[in-house]
Amino acid sequence: DGHNIQALCKVFKEAQKLDHAVLVHVLTKKGKGYEPAEKNPAAFHGVSPFDIKTGRPVAEKKYPTYTDVFSKKLCQLGETHPELVAVTAAMPDGTGVAAFGKRFPDRFFDVGIAEAHAVTSAAGMAAAGLRPVVAVYSSFLQRAYDQILHDVCIQNLPVVFAIDRAGLVGSDGETHQGIFDISYLSSIPNMTIMAPKNKWELSDMIKYAVNFGTPVAVRYPRGEAYDGLKEYRAPISIGKCEWIYRESGIALFALGSMVKTAVAVRDALKAKGYSCSLINARFAKPLDEDALRYITEHHKVIVTMEENVISGGFGEHVTEFYNNENGKDIRIVNIAIPDEYVEHGNVELLRKEVGLDADTIIARTIEAYQNVTE
Repeated sequence: DGHNIQALCKVFKEAQKLDHAVLVHVLTKKGKGYEPAEKNPAAFHGVSPFDIKTGRPVAEKKYPTYTDVFSKKLCQLGETHPELVAVTAAMPDGTGVAAFGKRFPDRFFDVGIAEAHAVTSAAGMAAAGLRPVVAVYSSFLQRAYDQILHDVCIQNLPVVFAIDRAGLVGSDGETHQGIFDISYLSSIPNMTIMAPKNKWELSDMIKYAVNFGTPVAVRYPRGEAYDGLKEYRAPISIGKCEWIYRESGIALFALGSMVKTAVAVRDALKAKGYSCSLINARFAKPLDEDALRYITEHHKVIVTMEENVISGGFGEHVTEFYNNENGKDIRIVNIAIPDEYVEHGNVELLRKEVGLDADTIIARTIEAYQNVTE
């Protein structure tokens, strides 16, 4: 009994007397001693401030998170796609697939804390004609790199990777920052990578991914879903970006969560008298090469924006494209996380530390533009 201190001390003292390996099997109950946590242990795995008497959060959630949007869309698609199955690795609540599991218990698989096994299982199910969606945190998917490469992508199987907590997650600490997935996924042949700008685009991308037919990843951040730019909802097409504002001079080429920041950056640049386009990249792989060529013809500076490390990321791939295009002359500013681990902390503070905040981006953009025009 892991809650019996006397018994534990006695066992440990006995174990100390032995001169070989000893296994002590300790049984504990999650949330023991606090009734709300005992009744709902999953909800208390990670908590925000809550009322001690009731166990309820102090601040009730007013707006849906990206996880909520994904969960709702997956359940809707489950009704119309009988071949759709959901796979998770001991994170049904955190990834939002618990609701799918309740509605379709025979089509829901929780493999435990075994991400590599989750991906291999999904590959097997896809090979057998099912359409698996692997719901996983960005930082945990790293554990299954080999299985993504060899079990899914080498066979070009229709597995959907719903990558939650992509980007900075803040309070979960540096081991949980989802800042490497673009880098490690974009190196794999047959993999397609998408990122939505807002809650409506995430819903559209999940539907698109389920019907895609080859390996595809949709990455989205932790927390409240952005509800701006509702009027911009162009149909999704493989490897095609979405033009939000088409001007000249400066082009903000933003991916996923950074589109929201790009709106603020553009507003500030316009107020300072700069002409500025804003493009929602949508795809980290493949890149919209036609759009990139158009940008060079009508802009002097392109600013790539992503919530991923610079090394092997979206901006680096854009730079590589221009390097391979003879005669394409444009100044490139890559806004990304430095090639380093990011510590525990408030997300907004971390954004400033790593240079993803609007003020830093505005300053770097203006500097680059002035250097080109002087």
